[in-house]
Amino acid sequence: MTDWLDICRAAAGDVRAVLGTMPTREERSAVIGTGVGGDETTAVDHTAETVVVERLDRSGLDFALVSEELGHRAARDDGAVTVVLDPIDGSINAKRGIPYFSLSIAVAEGPTMADVTFGFVHDFGSGEEWTAWRGGGACLNGEPIELVVPAARIELLGLEATKTALIAACATELAGVAERLRVMGSLALTMCHLAAGRVDAVATLRPARSVDIAAAQLVARECGMTVEMVDEGSLPTAPLDLEGRSRVVAAGTPEACARVAAAIR
Repeated sequence: MTDWLDICRAAAGDVRAVLGTMPTREERSAVIGTGVGGDETTAVDHTAETVVVERLDRSGLDFALVSEELGHRAARDDGAVTVVLDPIDGSINAKRGIPYFSLSIAVAEGPTMADVTFGFVHDFGSGEEWTAWRGGGACLNGEPIELVVPAARIELLGLEATKTALIAACATELAGVAERLRVMGSLALTMCHLAAGRVDAVATLRPARSVDIAAAQLVARECGMTVEMVDEGSLPTAPLDLEGRSRVVAAGTPEACARVAAAIR
């Protein structure tokens, strides 16, 4: 059996080493091109992706790859797993030196979100490691995450993929749903914090892609959280590619998810 956890931990170490060689905002922020997803590719994004893909390739495994900058790379043979990679989730924080960004890696045995069997999210600020196995639970730093009883009200709502205009557009509706907001800058990490009960719900105000949520949604769902698409389709059938995009909500119950989704629509 492939030890994906060891591979991912080694990849996190590779990215941390990259960050050490690029300590300044100027070094990390240099634009070197445009990623397949359509966003600018900066030096830190490109270099982090390069070392993680090299680490995966050195494993000798056959896998298809879906990655933030590189796009899609086919496997050698049919039936190989798919690795969904976001080398730096929270790129703006990483470039500016704000310690809230992560490495996100998911492994899937098919082409949809329902096929994700392993998720790994490493927080480069706190050093926390979030992992999940489909049907096997989720862990924080190797210890099982204690299941949280969902709160009757949403005190803390984590908003991600946001700009001020997007927040302003739904602020009135959100005021009736959540007491306080946290806008921290890494969707993968904020969804992991939901899994541990640190926030009560999560919403993206801009459509997210599979690379943004593939690993963290498994962590959240293995802790009993509900994760749903807002714009179209359902989470289980969402394709593991860079084309599919939807706003996403997550909370402790389907009812709470529905309230947040209604507010941001």
